[in-house]
Amino acid sequence: MTMQKFISWVEIPSKNFDRAVDFYNSIFGFSMQKMDFGHEKMACFPNGEGAITWAPNFHPGQDGTLVSLNTGDQLTSVIDRISRNGGQIVQPKTKIEAANKGYFSVFIDPEGNKLGLYGN
Repeated sequence: MTMQKFISWVEIPSKNFDRAVDFYNSIFGFSMQKMDFGHEKMACFPNGEGAITWAPNFHPGQDGTLVSLNTGDQLTSVIDRISRNGGQIVQPKTKIEAANKGYFSVFIDPEGNKLGLYGN
């Protein structure tokens, strides 16, 4: 089996959909479009790998799987925008000890989800 990427889709749940979409648009410089399907709301990431979502049975959380978002060489500037936009850094920019693997950080978004960042 040949794979181009291992993660094919990620949904980040929200309690306050508009606040969550605005947060991710602000920290990454996105312009995600909000879609309302009645029982579910969604704003897809520009690369098609996931979305900010809202549905009655989706609940933000800090426990469980940790998804890391790729920032390329913008890691420091993304980290700087997190606190200014209502998020909280829980692991500052940290060198990954394996050779040439870059840096990571962990944050909590305004909805209460814990996510990672990966980049340089």
